[in-house]
Amino acid sequence: MAFIRKKRREQQLQLYSKERFSLLLLNLEEYYFEQHTANHIQNKGGHNERKIRGSLKICSKSVIFEPDAISQPIIKIPLRDCIKIGKHEENGSSRHFTKAKSGAISLLFSQVYFIKEHNIVAPYKIERGTMEYVFELDVSGKVEDVVETLLQLHRASCLDKLGDQTAMITAILQSRLARTSFDKNRFQSVSEKLHMECQAEMVTPLVTNPGHVCITDTNLYFQPLNGHPKPVVQITLQDVRRIYKRRHGLMPLGLEVFCTEDDLCSDIYLKFYEPQDRDDLYFYIATYLEHHVAERTAESYTLQWQRGHLSNYQYLLHLNNLADRSCNDLSQYPVFPWIINDYCSAELDLSNPGTFRDLSRPVGALNKERLERLLSRYQEMPEPKFMYGSHYSSPGYVLFYLVRIAPEYMLCLQNGRFDNADRMFNSIAETWKNCLDGATDFKELIPEFYGDDVSFLVNSLKLDLGKRQGGQMVDDVELPPWARSPEDFLQKSKEALESGYVSEHLHEWIDLIFGYKQKGTDAVGAHNVFHPLTYEGGVDLNSIEDPDEKVAMLTQILEFGQTPKQLFVTPHPRRITPKCKSFSQTCGHNAPLVDSPVSPGEESFEDLTEESKTLAWNNITKLQLHERYKIHKEAVTGIAVSGNGSSVFTTSQDSTLKMFSKESKMLQRSISFSNMALSSCLLLPGDATVISSSWDNNVYFYSIAFGRRQDTLMGHDDAVSKICWHDNRLYSASWDSTVKVWSGVPAETTCPKRHRFDMLAELEHDVSVDTISLNAAGTMLVSGTREGTVSIWDLTTATILHQIPCHSGTIRDAAFSPDSRHILSTGADGCLNVIDVQTGMLISSMTSDEPQRCFIWDGNSVLSGSQSGELLVWDLLGGKLSERIQGHAGNLPFPGRKHPTAFHVINVPHEHLRWPSDPSGLRFMLTDSKKEVFALTPTWRIKNHRKSCNFFKYTHKVF
Repeated sequence: MAFIRKKRREQQLQLYSKERFSLLLLNLEEYYFEQHTANHIQNKGGHNERKIRGSLKICSKSVIFEPDAISQPIIKIPLRDCIKIGKHEENGSSRHFTKAKSGAISLLFSQVYFIKEHNIVAPYKIERGTMEYVFELDVSGKVEDVVETLLQLHRASCLDKLGDQTAMITAILQSRLARTSFDKNRFQSVSEKLHMECQAEMVTPLVTNPGHVCITDTNLYFQPLNGHPKPVVQITLQDVRRIYKRRHGLMPLGLEVFCTEDDLCSDIYLKFYEPQDRDDLYFYIATYLEHHVAERTAESYTLQWQRGHLSNYQYLLHLNNLADRSCNDLSQYPVFPWIINDYCSAELDLSNPGTFRDLSRPVGALNKERLERLLSRYQEMPEPKFMYGSHYSSPGYVLFYLVRIAPEYMLCLQNGRFDNADRMFNSIAETWKNCLDGATDFKELIPEFYGDDVSFLVNSLKLDLGKRQGGQMVDDVELPPWARSPEDFLQKSKEALESGYVSEHLHEWIDLIFGYKQKGTDAVGAHNVFHPLTYEGGVDLNSIEDPDEKVAMLTQILEFGQTPKQLFVTPHPRRITPKCKSFSQTCGHNAPLVDSPVSPGEESFEDLTEESKTLAWNNITKLQLHERYKIHKEAVTGIAVSGNGSSVFTTSQDSTLKMFSKESKMLQRSISFSNMALSSCLLLPGDATVISSSWDNNVYFYSIAFGRRQDTLMGHDDAVSKICWHDNRLYSASWDSTVKVWSGVPAETTCPKRHRFDMLAELEHDVSVDTISLNAAGTMLVSGTREGTVSIWDLTTATILHQIPCHSGTIRDAAFSPDSRHILSTGADGCLNVIDVQTGMLISSMTSDEPQRCFIWDGNSVLSGSQSGELLVWDLLGGKLSERIQGHAGNLPFPGRKHPTAFHVINVPHEHLRWPSDPSGLRFMLTDSKKEVFALTPTWRIKNHRKSCNFFKYTHKVF
């Protein structure tokens, strides 16, 4: 998967340079400085003297000679094993560590490595004993400089303390970087304008390569100090799609650049020496990109995953990416869960829950007996305590799985050796069993187990990985009985990952790895505590003054593995299993969209299907403004439409309730209850009574049949801001900081009889309540306050479920999704926030350039009304604004304490999306401060009703 693609890219660069040499031949944390064309002279001065042509590489801890002939092995001489370094004398004598004038360099040493003989990847061959090698440089004038460099590096390698060695080598490196700069001749165009240049290191698995970073108005460049594997890495800024700040070695120094939308494998990963350089470069790239995909939060992907627009695999990739997991950093390689528990059966039964691993527990807690032993040790352990002595993800574990496709990485990590044959990745079943029973094995999986490339399971390179105790050679990975082939194994693993069981329980594993059970008391309760050094913030390297301790700490962090950055601090929402496919999957992209010449009255669309609803929402951007009428003297605050669509009722700040006839297009009634503004209105079922809320603290009931006020509910101490109705119960919100639930009003009123109102519940808030809404079943209520807090209430018990302070100002509107899984809220801060009802987690947030006063949504898309009078169509799953539709002329007044929302998009006749059986029924009613009332009327034709749903057009009419 990601690592495989990364390795193939590096192989392409290897072809570019035509070298067998790789930075993986260096030790960890070693640098490659320079190379010189040279001859390795064997038996210098003897009758059988032989010259082997090649390249001499000067590295911070070793000297490497790469012969041109692939039949000859690469030679690696550690500087710490050198006895003498100097210029080779013609008479055969050489002074101890001297710097004389000559064309050859002599190295006297006690140990040498032979690598990749005949270009075969195999464990390094080691030869010990006192030996002398002579290398003759093509440019003899460089000998003194090379000898001086080698002597300096040799002194660093022979220092007693590791911290002192690192400090001296770092000083040498910084000196070299300071003496050089980016070669401007490498610019793609002479007209490029330089914005910034700094020093950095390009990061690839197990390797960091120092050099110079340069950014212009069109390109990002990295020029390696050593020119390897190519002179310059260039990325066109127009191609960049994503950039992420990374932590590297638990320090905020990394920056990863992607030229693809979804690939986990980046185009370049840079590690800077100063955080400010990283931040400045990030700013330049982000500022330049017109089509830059901004860093998205984990919550923004959660909504897509919940609603089935992201697979489990894709969602885990996104979470890994956001948690600083990268295929360039093996200490933070993407982590995936073990899913399957059955590796013994002949058939894999994905309908049986017993087939799956318990995702609510970490690997270390899956075996109860082992867990009891670990807990016993944990209780006796002094602070800081930890339950597991090894991590679930580390460079060693990653390469354990990938040794067959990345043998050079394993040799680099393990000093030129493969692991013991019996400890290799030999069998899926054996590996799983050891993870369950082993005393120190708690590893999870990597993305490759759910990808398409089987090469990590097959010994296609014919590597000699050793012989097991039973005598069999290590070859391909042994698969479980239910897998007919490596391809079948991956296919069934992917099916298991996307299965219903995993979809229902994956959030439990996310809580452990990326969520609230990662740290603190919740982690202790979940038996999910690892060594403190593995956590972000577990150690401050800058505060460590002892260089030895600092180097040892960093080495331990990089080799032991790191816990992902914590993404969630509250329980992760469950996934919603979609009942049907999306419209694009069902009907395709080629469904004809034809404007209907038929009038709405001629259409027949009773009992509309889910497809037709989706089809209508997909064409919501076709709304057009036709007419407008002014019926109020002040801003309109509420609107309701009769069930048959013949009458429109509106309330206004001019204190009037008005009834407008759609058929005659005339105002039929105008009613005033007091001299105070009315804030909202609704029709009771049966269309006999209209209810209006008022700033005079009252709720008024008006009988349409008798043409007079029927009753008055005096139930609040301040203005009533919003009312809702469901199942013979009235819900009223007020600026007196309460929401009250009332009973005693019949559903249908055929007489002017007054009624007694019983208050069933009072939902108290800290500040004034500006909006409320009910879910479809009437079992939950959402309220929004002046201070920006969304509250979710359980109406069956009159208790609060969640309180989410998610806006910085007044909440203008809030509503449940049709399936009651989510809540959307809009506020004066211009934000559109999506909240998961079950967990109370904010899972998506978008920002508009002005407040959105009201909206209607289907769970995926939103039609909102803005302060300026525009209608905006939002794609929640894509996190973007899809369309702007010209709505009202002129700006709408920004409402204050006595100015509630004046622009309304109301779904008629119910609170949530419903499709009226009357083809002439109204869909959306709009009002604004220009005292005008608008109606959006959808017209379409359904053919063959079952499958073919042809949408024709929306019309936007005003009455």
